[in-house]
Amino acid sequence: MPARFKILQFNMQFGQTWSDTDPDRAPIRLSLTIDEILSHDADIVLLQEVERAEPGGTQPPVPPNYTRLKAALAGYDSYFSFPRQDPRELPFGIGLAIFSRTPLRDAFRLDLPSPPVEFDFFGEKKTPTDRLLIGATTTIGGRDLRILNTHLLALFMLRSSSEVHNEQRRLVAEQLRAANGAATVLGGDFNVSKHESLVRQFGEIGFRTVQDKEITWRRRPYVLDHLFYNAPLRPTSYAVKPTPASDHHTLSAEFEFVE
Repeated sequence: MPARFKILQFNMQFGQTWSDTDPDRAPIRLSLTIDEILSHDADIVLLQEVERAEPGGTQPPVPPNYTRLKAALAGYDSYFSFPRQDPRELPFGIGLAIFSRTPLRDAFRLDLPSPPVEFDFFGEKKTPTDRLLIGATTTIGGRDLRILNTHLLALFMLRSSSEVHNEQRRLVAEQLRAANGAATVLGGDFNVSKHESLVRQFGEIGFRTVQDKEITWRRRPYVLDHLFYNAPLRPTSYAVKPTPASDHHTLSAEFEFVE
């Protein structure tokens, strides 16, 4: 029987819950985030917006949310990284994490520079900070699996698009090409409102998404979250699930290695 595993993809919005009436002031309840993650019983968990950015872009040496997540997911190995420290950081979610029931090795991080697109933030002119991709390798049932996790800039919120400013997508695509046919899965919040162009771009280099029809974000009807995979893998099921633990839905999928 081929080796099988389940992946959970989740932008956890630093533990901020969802409120239909006032989502920006909804309370932070990391316990609800943890309950949501554990309920999926996934072998691999990919998280974005693990921490909330602090004033001035300072980054604590011990990330508080990641520390609590590690304690709650005690049976998992994990890797976490902040993006490059930047005093321009706004008080939103930052930081990526990979959790895996099988040991992780060869972990790495890659900065994804953001374009200097100006936008207004409460009357002040700002430019976006850089984004991030992280990765690691694990072995499941004797088969190696390369795991990638990313969170791209939401250019549609800056009245632009990643079709125009496509450097972050290009850098992610380079990592996919580097797989050279090895089993690879890429999860993340890609923040591409017109996701068809992203699916087409990655499809040209041999990667498919498990689904591109069901919306994954509460604030607008966009498919922002994806799990991409290449030919050595076959998805056997997937599920998009709304959760009160974030403004993003969870996306989970079960895979098997193609023999």
